[in-house]
Amino acid sequence: MTWDVRQTRRFARIYKKLHDNVAIEVDGAIDVVAVNPDIGEKKKGDLSELWVYKFGCQGQLYLLGYTRDDGVRLVYLEAVGPHENFHRDLKR
Repeated sequence: MTWDVRQTRRFARIYKKLHDNVAIEVDGAIDVVAVNPDIGEKKKGDLSELWVYKFGCQGQLYLLGYTRDDGVRLVYLEAVGPHENFHRDLKR
């Protein structure tokens, strides 16, 4: 059974700017997370609520950041982007 997925405003702004080829790969990663949110890696420290799912796209490592609400089986998409400066940008 899949979890419901919701976008944050930050994620929507980033997603809107993605190239079509990258957006297709991101959609696939979202489907994977919706089926099994445990597939990501739980972060520690300042970003302890965040889970990150890593996937390859056009020869580059992309990260999909999300939080979860286990009580209502809901996944909130927080951010997506290449590995470079991903965590730094999320702390802002």
